[in-house]
Amino acid sequence: MSADQNAPLRDDVRLLGEELGSVLKAQAGEQLFDTVETIRQAAVESSDSKEVLVGRLRDLLDPLDDETLLEVARAFSQFLNLANIAEQRHRERLRRHHQRYPGDPDTDQSLRQVLAELKKSGVSQERVLSTLSDLSVELVLTAHPTEVTRRTLIRKYDQIADLLADMDRPDLTQEEASELRRHLSEQILSAWSTDEIRRERPTPVDEAKWGFATIEQSLWHAVPQGMREIEAELDLAGLESMPADWVPIRFASWMGGDRDGNPNVTAAVTREVLTLARWMAADLYLRDVENLLADLSMHRASDELLARTGPTHEPYRLLLRQVRDRLRTTRAQMEARVHSQPEPEGESYTSSAQLAEELRLIDRSLRAVGLSAIADGQLKDTLRRLNCFGITLLRLDIRQESTRHMAALDAVTRYLGLGSYADWDESQKQQFLLAELEGRRPLVDEAFYRSEFCDEEVREVLATCRVIAEQGSEGLGAYVISMAKTSSDVLAVMLLQKIAGVLEPMRVVPLFETLDDLNNAADTMGALLQIPLYKERVSSGQEVMIGYSDSAKDAGFLGAAWAQFRAQERLTASFREHGIPLTLFHGRGGSISRGGSPTRMALLSQPPGSVAGRIRVTEQGEMIRFKYGRPSVAAYNLEQYVAATLEATLMPPAEPRPEWRQEMEQLTQVSVAGYRDVVRDDPALVAYLRTVTPETELSRLALGSRPARRKPGGGVETLRAIPWVFAWTQIRLMLPAWLGTGAALESALASPSETDTLRAMSEQWPFFQGVVDMLEMVLAKADTRVASWYEERLTDDVELMRLGKALRERLAHTVDALQQLTGRESLLDNNPVMRWSIRVRDPYTDPLHLLQAELMARLRERDSDPVLESALMVTIAGIAAGMRNTG
Repeated sequence: MSADQNAPLRDDVRLLGEELGSVLKAQAGEQLFDTVETIRQAAVESSDSKEVLVGRLRDLLDPLDDETLLEVARAFSQFLNLANIAEQRHRERLRRHHQRYPGDPDTDQSLRQVLAELKKSGVSQERVLSTLSDLSVELVLTAHPTEVTRRTLIRKYDQIADLLADMDRPDLTQEEASELRRHLSEQILSAWSTDEIRRERPTPVDEAKWGFATIEQSLWHAVPQGMREIEAELDLAGLESMPADWVPIRFASWMGGDRDGNPNVTAAVTREVLTLARWMAADLYLRDVENLLADLSMHRASDELLARTGPTHEPYRLLLRQVRDRLRTTRAQMEARVHSQPEPEGESYTSSAQLAEELRLIDRSLRAVGLSAIADGQLKDTLRRLNCFGITLLRLDIRQESTRHMAALDAVTRYLGLGSYADWDESQKQQFLLAELEGRRPLVDEAFYRSEFCDEEVREVLATCRVIAEQGSEGLGAYVISMAKTSSDVLAVMLLQKIAGVLEPMRVVPLFETLDDLNNAADTMGALLQIPLYKERVSSGQEVMIGYSDSAKDAGFLGAAWAQFRAQERLTASFREHGIPLTLFHGRGGSISRGGSPTRMALLSQPPGSVAGRIRVTEQGEMIRFKYGRPSVAAYNLEQYVAATLEATLMPPAEPRPEWRQEMEQLTQVSVAGYRDVVRDDPALVAYLRTVTPETELSRLALGSRPARRKPGGGVETLRAIPWVFAWTQIRLMLPAWLGTGAALESALASPSETDTLRAMSEQWPFFQGVVDMLEMVLAKADTRVASWYEERLTDDVELMRLGKALRERLAHTVDALQQLTGRESLLDNNPVMRWSIRVRDPYTDPLHLLQAELMARLRERDSDPVLESALMVTIAGIAAGMRNTG
């Protein structure tokens, strides 16, 4: 691209800022506009001069009354959301450039480049095609509460993005340009006039509907679009065509199935979400079939199709009308189930295979009579959607914490007079579980559910398993066990499904989350593979989930990253030895302390052999909107997953050298100790978190259906990983992403030989390259000035001020160590796009930080104040938008 590839982005940001300014003048008055501009200019001067002009900013903010503070917060927050729209639009613009110039060094690695490198490396076309045909990328949409923007506003922002795209057209007349700008002004006015704060906490069903909307509005279009682009790249590379319905990407969901620590997700909720998904799928396929009915008017057909329809002038339409009627019946039956009404009679679709059989019959007929071009049109898109989404739209995972399963089985054994399952050792538990899994007798009867042993929590666990039994396997994915520690945790879920009468059991996926559990993961799974019954059950494949959030909260970013790498290495080797395919399920989030990183970097930094053509990844919170909210951006990200998975499978990174492993062991020892020294051992940490950050205020924001804490009260250990990261991000200290790592780097860089080793690692080892790049990105977003503002306004406690000063010093030392390692004078010197993105936001985020600290102080002095609470919520949402990732 041109040397100034970001000029169009700057133009868009300037345009949106001007339009927002006009709206402010018209709606809030010249005085508010002047106030906002004065504050913005002061913030710009502070940022440009690198001086702390906080006194001037405070002098501007302190005299403002509560109502004005709210409007000022809204103005800065709105600009940051508009800047995000401009960046999203710019990504689409860069993607078009990427398609025209795939070798441009400013763009990501495309499928075209991967295929060219595979050819250059001597990988045969047969091997590429074989890998592609078996490739499996499953993206799991989750409702973790990091999406702070209301759906109502998301729709308006999408319309603004569409208008920016239209304004990019080179052939616009002056009249068309004026009309588009008028519409743009209308949409910005509409967004300004809409309450940006979600006033009611969403239910799990609301969250699921949000996921369905993402499919309806974006992914339903992105999947066939992305597949056509992938198909074109394969054709360009001279590879044979894949089957018409080939789609290596699937989607699953945790929305309505993730009950770990969320009492709002019940068996009834899961049943409703599964039914709503079936309703939405039938409705979407109906729209496709209506379009096919309009197009497939031709009369030439194969004998196979005519044998089905009989003699007719429009055989395709005749069959499609039958498909349409059956889809309508399916939709009506699902609607009746949702409303607990009698289901209408008629034949519905109960499996994807039934619908696929009829569509494939049409496809074969069109190709047989020389109408392949028509078969390759909308029909191919529908077949691909069916292969991707099925008739259930999403496969729903179930997630529950391991101790809940133990409690349920403990109730069963005590009811049967066998003693307390919870008190047995691991050997006793396994002996009981295996005997019952192989036995034929029912373990419980109806009397058990009425007994004193079956409390509400036990009843809910078993009710969930009964939902699994009644729903069948097509709409269900994995049963994920949070905080899995032992082999019996996995066997327990298998037995609970048997107790509930599940005929097609869900695959059971242990989630290893803490540092100790990751270190023991291979031993835990190895013990299971020694059990003949278990090994037979998983002979076709095993899935294991790697936890990023809780491991980082437990051990810090660097210690967790190395533990995750080693766990994957050991698991991969163990399952290879047993001849069982392994799929690793990565529980990633948006922030780096929760595993967030660009797709290619994330996959190529995994241990060699661990991807092996199969990958499962969570897509969480606001990242769903950023990556999949618009069809063209979604199609690009889907292609990136296919390209990166293919590359990681056929051109995996080399094994790390022994000296690199030794260095990582030393680094993580120092890192984990430094992290835990503060998080676990400093008595002031919890008080600092609750006083200086908005951790307690976050509970006021209706982000998601799940409580912020696993248990009421308690310290950091009870706080979920997302609000833990969110709170530190709000004050720009970003502590979970770097604490301990700086001390580890400092220690290593004190030795010339270790310095050489570190530099070799950062240049030649994708895993460590990823660590360094992501650390640099998050440190560029950190700001010790901002963190000190909160402290100055919110506490005069000597111990808290002592800790705050120490943390800021550690952060500064971490930056110095990273710059010494990379040899770059400034953070992100190698990434000017990201550096510019952060800099352009600072004049808008800085006032929001000061406002937030002031609002927190005012609110803590009062019992309640609706205006101040609204203003505080706006600052939280605005800062989240400015940071581009929250938790």
